[in-house]
Amino acid sequence: MTESSALTILFLAANPIGSSQSRLEQEARDISDGLLRARHRDRFQFQQRWAVRPRDIQLALLECNPQIVHFAGNRQQDKILEQKGTIAETEIEPEEGLVFEDDTGHIHLIPANALADLFKLFSDRVNCVLLNGCYTKVQAKVIAEHIPYVIGMKQSITDKAALDFALGFYDALGSGRSIEFAYHLGCSAIQMSGLPEHLTPILYKKTESDSSRLNPVIFDGKTRNISSKRHIQEKREDLEEEYQNIRKKLKFLKQEWNIKTDSEAKYELKQRIEQYEEQLQNIEGLLDE
Repeated sequence: MTESSALTILFLAANPIGSSQSRLEQEARDISDGLLRARHRDRFQFQQRWAVRPRDIQLALLECNPQIVHFAGNRQQDKILEQKGTIAETEIEPEEGLVFEDDTGHIHLIPANALADLFKLFSDRVNCVLLNGCYTKVQAKVIAEHIPYVIGMKQSITDKAALDFALGFYDALGSGRSIEFAYHLGCSAIQMSGLPEHLTPILYKKTESDSSRLNPVIFDGKTRNISSKRHIQEKREDLEEEYQNIRKKLKFLKQEWNIKTDSEAKYELKQRIEQYEEQLQNIEGLLDE
């Protein structure tokens, strides 16, 4: 596959002074490694930009021409209030959204409307935006007026949950699944880790008369409408394979549960069994559709 036909993922990381860069580095490294192991690894390019300032976002979009834009950053409301000369107990309601850097390396919040207007200019190319940081619901909703798929976080999310979501999301894309399926798998990945934040990611879809950009499946570096019978059949076969794999795991866990005598171990196994059963129900629903 030629470089021009590959699907480009642009990873934008912002780590203003006082925030943790190690978590962002792990997120970028794990996503990159996962894509390299993916079944369709030759169909992706993973571009990274660090210490992102507002102008850097514009330049990166122009240079990389991505189909997926991934913002990684920490939402630190208390630090923003502190920089503004206020204290956390103040009644001032902090703005929501991802924070970036200014020219001095300190926290800078780009207004949601400004980000939306920027993506409007690139809406002929960008198909999905992932805002993988706390309190990004407002920004995601506004950006979705111009971009087919936008994912944000409706509240605070832990580093572990944000990483689990990202890895599940890109694992699905790497196997050729649709963006909507990848979103659901990302949420499932959080739940499978035993974290209570699987409802925090929220997906917004642009409503438009041109349905050719909706429900894309990634093949040959392009987004194609899954109304194609061949793609529907491929998706069904993948779902059936996943269904059988989960059934095997579920059978093994139930056997373990019958053997175990320790009450704590049995409780943990029961939790995992319930999670797998819920996954099976979700897949059954997708197969019915």
